[in-house]
Amino acid sequence: MKLAVVGGGSTYTPELVDGFARLRETLPITELVLVDPAAERLELVGGLARRIFARRGHPGAVTTTSDLDAGVAGADAVLLQLRVGGQAARQRDETWPLECGCVGQETTGAGGLAKALRTVPVVLDIAERVRRSSPDAWIIDFTNPVGIVTRALLQDGHRAVGLCNVAIGLQRKFAGLLGVAPGEVHLDHVGLNHLTWEFGVRLGGPDGEDVLPGLLAGHGDAIAADLRLPRPLLDRLGVVPSYYLRYFYAHDEVVGELRGGPSRAEAVAAMERRLLEMYGDPALDEKPALLAQRGGAFYSEAAVELAAALLAGGGPATQVVNTRNDGTLPFLPDDAVVEVQAAVDGRGAVPLAVPAVGPLYAGLIAHVTAYEELALDAALRGGRDRVFKALLAHPLVGQYEYAETLTDRLIAHNREHLAWA
Repeated sequence: MKLAVVGGGSTYTPELVDGFARLRETLPITELVLVDPAAERLELVGGLARRIFARRGHPGAVTTTSDLDAGVAGADAVLLQLRVGGQAARQRDETWPLECGCVGQETTGAGGLAKALRTVPVVLDIAERVRRSSPDAWIIDFTNPVGIVTRALLQDGHRAVGLCNVAIGLQRKFAGLLGVAPGEVHLDHVGLNHLTWEFGVRLGGPDGEDVLPGLLAGHGDAIAADLRLPRPLLDRLGVVPSYYLRYFYAHDEVVGELRGGPSRAEAVAAMERRLLEMYGDPALDEKPALLAQRGGAFYSEAAVELAAALLAGGGPATQVVNTRNDGTLPFLPDDAVVEVQAAVDGRGAVPLAVPAVGPLYAGLIAHVTAYEELALDAALRGGRDRVFKALLAHPLVGQYEYAETLTDRLIAHNREHLAWA
């Protein structure tokens, strides 16, 4: 089994490699190819990846290349984890929206749109090259904004599933609070990528007992602290939102915080420099503890579970993924991409039935889905008017004066990545 990781020079990659090494019985990889145009980073990450495999006794080969076509040729699955423009582009995404009083963040709001515009054309080019050399390969997308990118891939006819680590992180968190194995916890996880809620936490499977009320009663303070939301809000909602909902539920508070301190991009860039220094140490043969602060917790477990379900040929596995709506949320178009529990096997991902979604949540989901449709149109066809309409539609922007100003700033900061600008 050959897997290729596009963006293999990322400092995330040792987390992924560690999962592949530990879970080799679940996903028996014979060749892992790390693909990245940044040759120096790729050499450092590739060296550590080989040492991790060797420490764990994994028999598979780890190779590196800057040649995309060679790297994906003959692959059974291709994982996408790229960042067009690097941390410098992320830094801009997190700052110029604040000048208009809007959240600066790399996956939502105006910054998220900028990332989508930079990313979608690049991902579609990669996917087309995968299709030419390996037409049966699955594409697993971890590249943000995952919902928009996955919708672009599916709309273009690719064999693709989107993946995020939010759900698996909450599953692990709840399992720890309950004192059970993670596999015993099934989440009623519903929404869009980075816009989800846990409507239930069930023990033993989709039909198991819902213990969410007890979790909120007994551990509400800890859960609220993790989300940085007030405990009374969780009690009134009776659900657990993802931490990305804080950008919506406490927008102005977040803007004030972001204006008052260093950006996340600055912190991550400093962390990446330190990680790359560590990766260059020939004595290091495991992922360093510092990597846990980089983000992407449990990404490797989620990726192994998904790849194994798509490639192993057994019965369907149940996992939270990003896939076509196809009536799952009846108030959305069929071709919208939702993030829900799905049955995953060699044919792809089919959403499971979800709990009824009330208007408090359905309204915001529909609103953001409309934005995502306009954002994808702007990413595919370009043009200032399309960018403006996407920003005007976003609930974190909304006002036409903000949308006008943000459109100009988005284009100015991203011109080198926008073929039409």
